[in-house]
Amino acid sequence: MYDRKAKSLAGKGFTLIEILVVVAIIGIMVAAIGPNIVGYVEKSRVGRVKQDIVVLSGALQLYNLDNHVYPTTEQGLKALVEQPTSDPVPTAWQPGGYLGKTTIPKDPWDTPYVYRSPGDNGEDFVIISLGKDKREGGEGYNADIVSTNLE
Repeated sequence: MYDRKAKSLAGKGFTLIEILVVVAIIGIMVAAIGPNIVGYVEKSRVGRVKQDIVVLSGALQLYNLDNHVYPTTEQGLKALVEQPTSDPVPTAWQPGGYLGKTTIPKDPWDTPYVYRSPGDNGEDFVIISLGKDKREGGEGYNADIVSTNLE
């Protein structure tokens, strides 16, 4: 009777070879799919930067409508959430600010957006994300994303 139980239990588990084959198949799948997932993550970060820049640009337009001037480079984007005290002091700054929150968002790579007013080419302002490498210039996902060139 004992032999019958032992024989029936012996066929119920996985062999080491079967486990290694399954692990190898999973490894191959991860190696094939992994790089594609990383690409999607970076694309979504670029998309979020573009959305942030559109929102910040809209808030700057509202600031300008109220105060007839854009915040200076020195006042920065902070002027959208805190009333500036340096010249030009806004005359009709909206209580609560222009973003509906108390902080300026950072880009998806945890870097503050660069703001300049006037812009480098005579624009009223420019907003820049330095990209994945957090430095000016770069190519691909390291390239700067600029408010004047949102494609």
